Amino acid sequence: MTQTALETARPDDAGSKIRHHAHVLSSQLQTMRATMYPPEARKKLRPFLTHEVSKLTSIPESTLKLLSQAGRGPVPDRQEKNNHRVYTLRQINELRATMAAERPADALRFLPHRRANEHLQIVAIANFKGGSAKTTTAVHLSQYLALQGYRVLAVDLDPQASLSAMFGAQPEIDIGPNETIYAALRYDDDRRSLKEVIRETYFEGLHLIPGNLEVMEYEHDTPRILATRQSGAGGVFFERLREVLHQVEADYDVIVLDTPPSLGFLTLGAIYAATGMIVTVHPAMLDVASMSQFLLMMSDLTDEINKAGATLAQDFFYYLLTRHDPIDKPQTGMVTLLRHLFGSDVLVPTAIASTAIEAAGLAKQSLYEVEPGAIRRETYRRARDAMDEVNAAILELITTSWGRP
Repeated sequence: MTQTALETARPDDAGSKIRHHAHVLSSQLQTMRATMYPPEARKKLRPFLTHEVSKLTSIPESTLKLLSQAGRGPVPDRQEKNNHRVYTLRQINELRATMAAERPADALRFLPHRRANEHLQIVAIANFKGGSAKTTTAVHLSQYLALQGYRVLAVDLDPQASLSAMFGAQPEIDIGPNETIYAALRYDDDRRSLKEVIRETYFEGLHLIPGNLEVMEYEHDTPRILATRQSGAGGVFFERLREVLHQVEADYDVIVLDTPPSLGFLTLGAIYAATGMIVTVHPAMLDVASMSQFLLMMSDLTDEINKAGATLAQDFFYYLLTRHDPIDKPQTGMVTLLRHLFGSDVLVPTAIASTAIEAAGLAKQSLYEVEPGAIRRETYRRARDAMDEVNAAILELITTSWGRP
């Protein structure tokens, strides 16, 4: 046997080792999921206490109690350990609908769905450097909007599929062939409508288009189509994602795009489709230098879009400082620099670095999913308040674009 053949036959050659490790890790992750979310190995959203419901809906706790006693609206469950009333998110949305029907003048406050004259908001979260908290931002924004009563679609454009994993979908097990955004974008006869690949999640009012490695096929197909000057289903390639998303325009108020950490065809499509864009920035020198390259490349790509006769029509474009440590002096200097350079284009609230986010992430949970008491109260409250401020600022950008006061 030749030396090459011997190397190929070894069970520990690089290819075999990588394949073995991939299967072992995938199996272990599945086992961990079954342990964390028994008995069906599926994530569930915790119920919400009365004071949380009051804060989410602007309905006083006393009114919630009266509604429950009068049999108007949903009947909350009781916690076994202390008999406190708790509501599911579905029941919270039922409460919103009840109050909107009883008080038509305040209907928009209780049920904030966009009106006929308000356009679909497509918010892209972007940066091509890993570690900028892009997916963390997309997850928390999607869930925050759903908790506020909006109809939300989260789209995972990243082949690493971290967004999908946060919503309980293990990419290599739960997502089959032709079940990602690629299914709606592909150029051949296996193309599907967008509605066919949308999934419900355990978050009422929040749907998901999952991702996995299949998403990369679009990056391979598009240059081939461009080289042969084919358009497939009509339109220039960077318009394709926007056209597909508008197939479900009537079903959602906001679509949140978690873009890949690269400036490929999908990211370009997301930038063109977006009505609003949030660029996540970790205030450290290497990250800011990387963002500089990202902006230069994005500028060149937008020039190409303009040459094709199209323009970017975005309601807002902002930078969000993430993993921010306010007492870190180098970070403070970088934050000052960015605010000096970009002024009001940098969101005032920042997503702070917190062990609460890391602890929640270990269980594939967001700050909105964590059970009360699972994380030290002061740590959790500080992180949650900061995240709420960030998401409230983005929501204000959305509602302002709709012309709401």
